[in-house]
Amino acid sequence: MYNHHKSGRKPSSNFRGGGFGNRFPRAARPQQSANRGRGQYINPSSFVKHAEPILEIKQVEPTHQFNDFAIHDRVKQNIAQKGYIKPTAIQDQSIEHVLAGKDVLGLANTGTGKTASFLIPLIDKVFKDKTERVLIIAPTRELALQIRDELRSFSPSLGIYSALCIGGTSMGNQIYEVKRNPQFIIGTPGRLKDLIQQRVLRLDTFRTVVLDEVDRMLDMGFVKDIQYLISLLPEKRQTLLYSATINQDIERIIQTILKDPIKVAVKTQETAANVDQDVVHFSSPDDKLAILHEMLQQPEFAKVIIFGRTKFGVEKLSRKLFKSGHRTVAIHGNKTQSQRQSALRAFRENSANVLIATDVAARGLDIPDVTHVINFDQPATYDDYVHRIGRTGRANSAGKALTFVEKHGSGTSQNRS
Repeated sequence: MYNHHKSGRKPSSNFRGGGFGNRFPRAARPQQSANRGRGQYINPSSFVKHAEPILEIKQVEPTHQFNDFAIHDRVKQNIAQKGYIKPTAIQDQSIEHVLAGKDVLGLANTGTGKTASFLIPLIDKVFKDKTERVLIIAPTRELALQIRDELRSFSPSLGIYSALCIGGTSMGNQIYEVKRNPQFIIGTPGRLKDLIQQRVLRLDTFRTVVLDEVDRMLDMGFVKDIQYLISLLPEKRQTLLYSATINQDIERIIQTILKDPIKVAVKTQETAANVDQDVVHFSSPDDKLAILHEMLQQPEFAKVIIFGRTKFGVEKLSRKLFKSGHRTVAIHGNKTQSQRQSALRAFRENSANVLIATDVAARGLDIPDVTHVINFDQPATYDDYVHRIGRTGRANSAGKALTFVEKHGSGTSQNRS
């Protein structure tokens, strides 16, 4: 178990908690994991795993360099200007199939470079034929924004334009951008549906569609929206689908919308080998918050993402930690898009070193140098856990993941077989 008293100090007695993520009275609280009321029971032992030495991680050598692909020289120049020479495994295995117009099913862990694996060949496709239109559907605003930013970084001076269609921002501005007929439309399902129903956006001219993080979209309840959007696309099209996991619901979608897909799987293990994982035991809500406060005072917790279960709990936790002297920002579904972007910018630029978030930040965000991920509230599923801790230990750097687990009776966490 993680030793949170390494400094010899006791938890601050004047830092009072108040039951974040814990609405049950003590006596009435169910004896199960912290994801009470929803999700699956996760044995606390699943949150403990020692990191493997980084030098022992074997890298898969690509069979191509970017110059080997049949893409336009102007696109290659932009790739080179970003300092890209060798593709990652998923880029190496999928770019040529996307260039060939094949449907692709991409299975990859977080942080493997899959965004560039579809953007690079699709930028080439659009650059060679400016009448081509591409629809990219993402589960969260942050991921959609990140895809748009990466698109821009790969396509300067190519005459390629995009519109970002996400909630929390001006509908009027998005209507204006969509009416300019950009080659790329990048959006979340709900806002795309709104624009279609307002007769601003038509999908019958899009011959390429990308569905990114499909498992996350299903978790968020977007299955009907996805089916609706796909039904409006031309039957003859190229479809690229990316997911970190596969279940029966995703299998049904694959069978419905993909035609003879090329399967590219780059999943070496469930969790990053270089992320050291451990649990932190607590005995009460006040104890839990005092332990967190003490942890954040230690120098090693230099850049931290803390995950909570509810929007209310995340906001409340952020305010309490801020009042106690920590440089915190928060993102969750009740924040406007400008507030969420401002918070992420502050965290990236280190004006804040603690980001507190719901699972809206568990996928897609590529923020370097995150030293720790702390699960203040346990995730609903083990897949959610994998994605949360994937925010640290990126690019083969070391990372740590800590999960709070409540003591039961004897002083140790309950163990179920």
